Amino acid sequence: MAHPEALAQKVLERCRTLAQFSEEEGRLTRTFLSPPVRAVHQALRGWMEALGMAVRVDALGNLIGRYPGPHPEAPLFLLGSHIDTVRDAGPYDGVLGVLLALALVEGLEGRRLPLALEVIAFSEEEGVRFGVPFLGSRAVAGQFPAGLLALKDAEGRTVAEAIRAFGLDPGAIPQAAYPPGRVRGYLEFHIEQGPVLETLGCPLGVVEAIAGQSRLELAFQGQANHAGTTPMALRKDALAGAAEWMGLVEREAQATPGLVATVGSIAALPGVANVIPGEVRLSLDVRHAQDPVRTQAVARLLRHAQQVAERRGLGLEHRTLHEQPAVPTDPALSEALARAVAASGYPVHRMVSGAGHDAMVMASLCPTALLFLRSPGGLSHHPGESVHLEDVEAAVRVGLSFLGGLCST
Repeated sequence: MAHPEALAQKVLERCRTLAQFSEEEGRLTRTFLSPPVRAVHQALRGWMEALGMAVRVDALGNLIGRYPGPHPEAPLFLLGSHIDTVRDAGPYDGVLGVLLALALVEGLEGRRLPLALEVIAFSEEEGVRFGVPFLGSRAVAGQFPAGLLALKDAEGRTVAEAIRAFGLDPGAIPQAAYPPGRVRGYLEFHIEQGPVLETLGCPLGVVEAIAGQSRLELAFQGQANHAGTTPMALRKDALAGAAEWMGLVEREAQATPGLVATVGSIAALPGVANVIPGEVRLSLDVRHAQDPVRTQAVARLLRHAQQVAERRGLGLEHRTLHEQPAVPTDPALSEALARAVAASGYPVHRMVSGAGHDAMVMASLCPTALLFLRSPGGLSHHPGESVHLEDVEAAVRVGLSFLGGLCST
């Protein structure tokens, strides 16, 4: 029998191999259907075929390996994660989940289950190239609106053009969707991307929900004027107003349990040292596991912004860019995952994911479960991202136990 520690070591070695396939010299950047994706596909295809898996690529560039069940009509269970990255990424976000799924197939050592397994390497999750995330899982879940094909990247190339350049047919995207009745469930492994598990000393976390997210853009509008000749009492400084409001954002989030709110982007115009800023544009990202808490917080923050603007004689505009409801994982699958964690000798910690994952899209197709691995230093979306070998081994043990439990139900 393949030892979980040996499988874990192989997972980490393969993560490092895939990290070499990048668009940029000296750092890892791999966006949707960019040239290095071909090299990732080639490597994954070789590893899958060595395990006796039949491999295909769908019209959105998702690479899928099938480990057959006892007969063609056997129920189907899916595992996977994504192979695209943010810019200047670490080597484990996304691909770790794909390679852990392959480790589970290898751990079966040719034994057939009462159900078929398919491992999906989603082509896109991060939203870096075209500004919209989850393109890969949207297609698989049958949630890919045709309008997304017209999105353009920084070079002006559309999604449809990128698909064709990769040798695929955008017209065949509807065929990428799985029939919901055939899919028994989906399991995803992912690094936590945060500090909670490390703080608790837990190698793994069973995710019970993925937080909902609101993303907005605001603009405070004042009057640009000479920095040396305009008295303080006569200024309409858009940046000073924005700064006051940013402090209120932090205080609001600190006062609401479980809420996180971030101003991650700010642009002051005209952006000159001796000119009072006449306009400031900011982003706002608000997340919570309960949608009413999140939407009420957004409403309060917008009221705060309006009050600051009125008191300072500023204009205010805002628009919502993205609304993603919170998504619970499937209670039965999550409980089965928790039993597998306990049976493998690890503490069971149940948690909420603050980051979005393919599992939240796949929930529209089938029951989903999500297992987190501890992130050393809480670090992710960073070249210093890492994972402990013993935690990967723990995930292998739990995954094999979980699959065994599925087969007995």
